[in-house]
Amino acid sequence: MNSPVVRVVFYNPWAEGLEASCDYLARLPTWDISPRLPSGADVRLRTMARLDCDWYGECARCFDALVHPALSVQPSWLLGNSGLAELASVCAQEGVGETRWFVFMGQHPEKIGPALGPLCTHLRHHGVRIAYYAFDEASRSMPCFAALAPHLDVLIHDEFPLGPAAARLRPDCLRLHRSWVANVVPFAVPFNETPEAKIVFLGSQLGLTPHRLRQIDFLRSTFKDRFIAHHDHSLSVADRAGLSRYAVGFCPEGRKFNTPAMAGTHTDRPFWSGCLGLVPVSENSAPGGRLDSLADAGLIRRYAHADLPALRAACEQALATPATERRRIYDHFNRCETVGPVLAEALAAVHLCPA
Repeated sequence: MNSPVVRVVFYNPWAEGLEASCDYLARLPTWDISPRLPSGADVRLRTMARLDCDWYGECARCFDALVHPALSVQPSWLLGNSGLAELASVCAQEGVGETRWFVFMGQHPEKIGPALGPLCTHLRHHGVRIAYYAFDEASRSMPCFAALAPHLDVLIHDEFPLGPAAARLRPDCLRLHRSWVANVVPFAVPFNETPEAKIVFLGSQLGLTPHRLRQIDFLRSTFKDRFIAHHDHSLSVADRAGLSRYAVGFCPEGRKFNTPAMAGTHTDRPFWSGCLGLVPVSENSAPGGRLDSLADAGLIRRYAHADLPALRAACEQALATPATERRRIYDHFNRCETVGPVLAEALAAVHLCPA
């Protein structure tokens, strides 16, 4: 029996017309995004915009590298708003012999505006399937979710109950609680057998609350030059691979990085760390959730909320993790906790186990 032939079409507002993802990715490192920014944008805004552009570029790279043993995956396409009309025309063509999957991420469906519903109606009429990797609370916070919901074949979202607009989802829509993972191509960064016995903090300015600063100051005074902090905003995509030189990743939890929000979600930092070969250390400030199951499996090190001695013990335990155990962590995160394989499994489930 022949494998289903599929092609991902990834919507990315930073992109322009419809094109092969590999072409976009080839020019992305030197692409000047200034014309896409507001007039008079300051250095901070330019930095944040570049980080966002590159972050979603890495998502495109993940989808272009998509593989699954039960699917025949074709090279992906990518488009922004100026390519939507072309996509609608291309997808209306008959006899292409493949199933196209239109994929959204984050809050991006809002970028299409009032045309979202009619576009999805048109695409579905011509056999295009639609997947939405929302990461977090889109069903509860994104105004256009109600317009998008009836068209979805796959919805991947956070660990919390969906909002009222989820009543508009079709019964056969595959719903997965997976939230944040790492947007890295699996095993793209080789495993480092002998990293430096140092702890690197992966945070941002949003996370520098008094609670987090107290922990950073404590680690700095405890581990001295064995502790390094990155918290200007976020680490650039180009600098990610260099993190593999370190043994431990100290990872904040929570989208807004203060205690109430940490009770509601987590970030992608623990997943980056695991994929790069670091041992993730994360605070146990959430009442359950996916990080708990990872901790139970020994794949991350957790410590009690605001408990500084427990933080020190977790970091010491992480630093002492032998290479065989670090490789087990590295293998798990690369195989199971990156955006490409999660999406591929969802697409395969729809094709191989239709409702």
